[in-house]
Amino acid sequence: MSTSTIQRFLLEDLDIRGAIVRLDEVWQALLVNRDYAPPVRDMLGAMSAVASIIGGNLKQSGRLTIQLQGHGPVSLLVVDVTEGLNLRGYAKASDEAAGKTGIADLVGDGHLLLTLDMPGLSHPYQSYVPIEGSSVAEVFEHYLTQSEQQPAALHTAASSRSAACLFLQKLPDADRKDPDGWDRITRLAATIRDDELLGLSAEDILIRLFHQETVRLLDTREVTHEWPQNWEKVREMLRSLGRTELDAMLAEHGEILIHDDLSNHEYRFDADDVAALFAEPPAEPRTLH
Repeated sequence: MSTSTIQRFLLEDLDIRGAIVRLDEVWQALLVNRDYAPPVRDMLGAMSAVASIIGGNLKQSGRLTIQLQGHGPVSLLVVDVTEGLNLRGYAKASDEAAGKTGIADLVGDGHLLLTLDMPGLSHPYQSYVPIEGSSVAEVFEHYLTQSEQQPAALHTAASSRSAACLFLQKLPDADRKDPDGWDRITRLAATIRDDELLGLSAEDILIRLFHQETVRLLDTREVTHEWPQNWEKVREMLRSLGRTELDAMLAEHGEILIHDDLSNHEYRFDADDVAALFAEPPAEPRTLH
């Protein structure tokens, strides 16, 4: 059974919805051959968990890309998730990030960009907002509250083994059903510890936090990381550069190395590989009648 899942739930008597995402093997796959400093790793983990929840809540089909860009030691965090919850992500950071904590020190001034690429649209939908908040959770609390006009609360945690997020959102009838409900639930949610969020099952977290509430479990969805290498796509890209440009790159570096940062793949081409890109296909044998 997958240990990278989203468990959606509803606090029925309060009109508050929520979700718990836990990324284990998916998060470990994203970290293969990547030596991120712990603050960078944990920030990317938090954003991966949040992106999974936002992607899982989308009513439209399409691919969601979230980018956090700034002028600090972490210049870019990007997470991409499909409608089927196939996740990938990447962080671009300098060595100075190792001793920093918090959005202000790591990212500095910058912006949050969400792009939704949906079938049938000539151009993707984009939402471009300034960074507001001292953590990934606070940044997305502010974004979701503003964009959906309903208060949201998020709690994230990440380590070298797991990344997780608890998401809550106040729905339109919440105040009518219980005027104190939202404040009570968010106070309870704020007691969750990182080790609990990373170590307990979704059901145990819900019992731990909301055992006095009526909790209805909704669907559980699996999050995956399935982005195989695509050699033909890379070959087509190299062919488009032309033989002269590729020969110059070989002369300078001895090989051509292409790194797909988002999917975490390397593609290497030597002189023979480049020659094969431009080789004429063998002629079809002629049949004599």
